[in-house]
Amino acid sequence: MNKLNKYGFDTVAIVGPTASGKTGRAVSIAHALDGEIISADSRQVYRDMDLGTGKDLEEYGNIGYHLIDICEAGEKYNLHRYLSDFKAAYADIQKRGMYPVICGGTGMYVETALSGIALPEVPENKTLREKLSGIPLPQLIDILKTYKTLHNVTDVDTEKRAIRAIEIEEYYRENPNEALAADRSRATPLNALIIGVDIPREERRKRIAIRLDRRLEEGMVDEVRGILEKGVNPEDLIYYGLEYKFLTLHAIGKLSYDEMRSQLLIAIHQFAKRQMTWFRGMERRGFKINWLPYDMPESEFNSAVISMLRQ
Repeated sequence: MNKLNKYGFDTVAIVGPTASGKTGRAVSIAHALDGEIISADSRQVYRDMDLGTGKDLEEYGNIGYHLIDICEAGEKYNLHRYLSDFKAAYADIQKRGMYPVICGGTGMYVETALSGIALPEVPENKTLREKLSGIPLPQLIDILKTYKTLHNVTDVDTEKRAIRAIEIEEYYRENPNEALAADRSRATPLNALIIGVDIPREERRKRIAIRLDRRLEEGMVDEVRGILEKGVNPEDLIYYGLEYKFLTLHAIGKLSYDEMRSQLLIAIHQFAKRQMTWFRGMERRGFKINWLPYDMPESEFNSAVISMLRQ
């Protein structure tokens, strides 16, 4: 029997900030629902970028997962590609009678996938890029705030990412018909139950620091050096932001180890804060997120989710 017929929702999405434990929760829910996981993480799509993106593939066990390790490090994966890949994975899971469980902390990916909108492929605007080149990141973010579409500040943590975000918004401004296709009010959203993993700020900060040091001990610097040795341009890794920005700067001699760790820790804390800002924004935009405690016992967490699914 098709698993979708048992519940009032066609899918469940597990969201939350980094280090909240959402992957483990999603895997547990997938076990309980006979489901498969669709990742909603903008960096886990890249092969070889394992420790830095926190893939934690060992947590999945025998649970099928999608949209992880689907392109090479150095590529410029984007939201348009993600939506296409998401729809294909979602349809495949449903076709086989399994239950789709969406998991991730990239708010833009989660929201856009759930909203059901279609996005155009936005071409490169070389003139605009040249105009914005050299502008500091805070000013680029201020420029982004002047637009009124679904843009993502969660992943705008480097100048190149911010410029790409502005480039997309300018395309919408110049192509109103394309913008209409991306208008969420005209789309048919997925019938999704959204579960947020709620973790107090201080506990989140503590877990981020512990996890960063563990991954550094496990060889995160060597992972980046290995990618660079394969011929990936350092600027392409820096483009991905967070771990790959600071680890690359350390690997090419621009930051000492202590400088790298200190600056990276601050950046991850800021990133987690922006993630929560995005999820709160989703709630204001009409997405109901059901927040459950990060330390809730597994059986109680699963029971709560299944109870909500059956409403």
